[in-house]
Amino acid sequence: QSVSMMVTGQTIANMLGVPAGTLLSEMLSWRLAFAILAAWALMTMVLVIAWVPFVAPIKDAGIKGQFRFLTHAGPWFILMAVFCGNSGIFCWWSYISPWLQKVGGWDSSLVPLLMVLAGFGMVIGGIAGGRLTDLWKPGATAGLSQAIATLGLLLVFFVPGNHVTTALLTFLIGFALFFNSSPQQLLMVQAGEGGGELIAGAAVQIAFNFGNAVGSIVGGAALTATAMNYHYTGLAGAPIALIAVIMLVTYSRRYETHTGATERMREVHV
Repeated sequence: QSVSMMVTGQTIANMLGVPAGTLLSEMLSWRLAFAILAAWALMTMVLVIAWVPFVAPIKDAGIKGQFRFLTHAGPWFILMAVFCGNSGIFCWWSYISPWLQKVGGWDSSLVPLLMVLAGFGMVIGGIAGGRLTDLWKPGATAGLSQAIATLGLLLVFFVPGNHVTTALLTFLIGFALFFNSSPQQLLMVQAGEGGGELIAGAAVQIAFNFGNAVGSIVGGAALTATAMNYHYTGLAGAPIALIAVIMLVTYSRRYETHTGATERMREVHV
């Protein structure tokens, strides 16, 4: 739950920042949105310096020691799941604005409000993922999240678009996108114990962002091949997201044996 609360900050930023930036770009100038973002980043740097307490550095395992965890198969299952899960979702998410307008029939002026709805789904998903991870297994929780995303992407393809269905799918897939944030971060940090914790945490973000980029390319190719039929962004993404489900189910069956949070607890000195 602690990890999920940290991630909630990012999701709330998505919920408020994405529609705010979209609105500013449409009403005033996209350059103004970037100028505000730069000023906001400077303020964030000041707040980090002022508020984040000193934390003792982790064990210095040397360069080789920091990457030693990658010699095991388990972390690669997780990284592949993060990559494939995000690739699948971003096949659709990268083109959500035209999808909402052309498939759902929404006016462009209402798209920012729907981005708030997606952000709200992310917030709820992040908190729910943290709570379920404490009660269940991180790998299984992440697998459930990717299964929800796969279902949502299939519905994007099969369900005829209207205001209600596109709004519900926007919320559902946004929920799934951040439902897996806490368990996947936790899995990688645990995999990197012994000096590779920070590299493991960074590796999740690399897989996340790489998946975003590849998903956009695949979704764009699907649109080009189907004469801009936005239903096919869901069909292109669903099989990729399904690979993430398979990776996480395999990981959970192979490496996770304890389901109770109490059994997984250990004393930590800070």
